[in-house]
Amino acid sequence: MLPRQLGTARYIVDMTKVLVVGKGGREHALIRACVDSPCEKEVFAWPGSDAIFELAKPTPAGSFDELLAWIEAKNVDLVVAGEEAWLVSGEGLANACERFGVPCWGPKKEAAQLEASKEFAKEFMLRHNVPTAGYAAVENIDDARAAITSYPCVLKFDGLAAGKGVAVCTNEADAEAFLQEVFIAKRFGEGRVLVEDFLAGPEVSIFVSVVEGTYHILTPARDYKRLKDGDDGPNTGGMGAVAGRGLLDADTLAVIEETAVKRTVEGLEKDGLPYRGFLYFGFMLTDDGPKLLEYNCRFGDPECQAVMPLLSGDFIGYVKSGAEGELDESLIEFSSDWSVCLVLASAGYPESSRNGDVIRGLDDVSSGRVYHAGTKKNEAGEFATNGGRILAVVAQGESRESAVAKAYGEFAKVDFDGAQRRSDVGTCNF
Repeated sequence: MLPRQLGTARYIVDMTKVLVVGKGGREHALIRACVDSPCEKEVFAWPGSDAIFELAKPTPAGSFDELLAWIEAKNVDLVVAGEEAWLVSGEGLANACERFGVPCWGPKKEAAQLEASKEFAKEFMLRHNVPTAGYAAVENIDDARAAITSYPCVLKFDGLAAGKGVAVCTNEADAEAFLQEVFIAKRFGEGRVLVEDFLAGPEVSIFVSVVEGTYHILTPARDYKRLKDGDDGPNTGGMGAVAGRGLLDADTLAVIEETAVKRTVEGLEKDGLPYRGFLYFGFMLTDDGPKLLEYNCRFGDPECQAVMPLLSGDFIGYVKSGAEGELDESLIEFSSDWSVCLVLASAGYPESSRNGDVIRGLDDVSSGRVYHAGTKKNEAGEFATNGGRILAVVAQGESRESAVAKAYGEFAKVDFDGAQRRSDVGTCNF
């Protein structure tokens, strides 16, 4: 039976083999959207997780090179890049897919430097007149100390750091601690550091589907990166997110589109960096207007978990047509509701994580979704902690307040020993 046709979509008659690359909560949400798409499909995941494999089939590959060989041999119809690391590993996921003739929703290695190198991204922003903070790039601890002229300041490791390579330093002790981690302990490996001017204001995440000169702006979101209520405590990969069209007024969104999104998409074309995939723009809404903090060459995490439940339509068709070079935004639509994503983190996070704590109450969540990020089934078949950020509970409502109340009502049902959570996601910074 043919799936229903949305907008100007093409009918997808044959079984579509889709591979989602990644293993966390973001990939769990993307896979759920793929499974919900109204076409005949086989959904695979790599490296995946126990929770993901309840929705998708495992991929028999023990390494990235084996995965590439499997993609070629399996005649995969679509690869969706979830995690950023594989875009710049080896020859690059999208580069390899192009060589195989397989559509990949994710940019090639050259364009993915927008995330892989913060210095590359800053130079790109300045070259294309995208508003951002002033900065200096340094390669050793002495130069970094000299470049810091006032506090607060922002220090960024140049390479990939799983969302933990940025420090907002309010004093010399904070800065010295981060510089010691980077240059002496080499927590993130070899790399330079950017010393940036501090920008004040609320943050907002803008997600854009980009297909070589064309773009589609998706529902905006706000991430809560600090561990504790009131945006206190250490930086994390994200303790929750809120998403909704009402997050930004039309005038602010228009400024963001004109000064950052449009200039970035045009800049990629001018620089000879063809781009097909999600592109994340992280903004600070300053008194002088929106300023771009960073790019990510994929959907944000945990913002993806907040945004994807608002989506309806043919997600696979949308992504596949984009990966093939045609951006057809009529294939999907987003609800006008609000969505709130709440993250449970393990004991010790973010400095460390404790594994093996049995998770209670998962089956009690009845009016929301649970996306697993760091879980694993134990010998008894129970889900237990297996990482830093463990899972997210997500719910929607017609208003932000109702979405917050519903999400926290479901969130209270899930627990494990040592669990860490915030109680102000969706209310702080509003």
